[in-house]
Amino acid sequence: MTENARTICLHARIRGRVQGVWYRAWMEKAAQSLDVSGWVRNRRDGSVEALLCGREDAVRRLIELAHDGPPAARVESIDVEEVADPPGMSGFEIRPTV
Repeated sequence: MTENARTICLHARIRGRVQGVWYRAWMEKAAQSLDVSGWVRNRRDGSVEALLCGREDAVRRLIELAHDGPPAARVESIDVEEVADPPGMSGFEIRPTV
């Protein structure tokens, strides 16, 4: 198996001006275009949280793209952790704020 064919799940916390700028909808569309599964949601602290699962190259590309996000977003930081025991995921969804 090549490095790019490895499947991974990353938990990401995106901070900055990322709410009220269509960030979640942008991420859903970007994830679907890269065939990445998972979810995205707003957090009450103003950040956005996401779980991204799929081929390693696609997931890492989505994290790269997330640093820019949609045009009105201003991403200050993204904290990423690999999920050791990822849940079975299919599709991508926007979840309610927590």
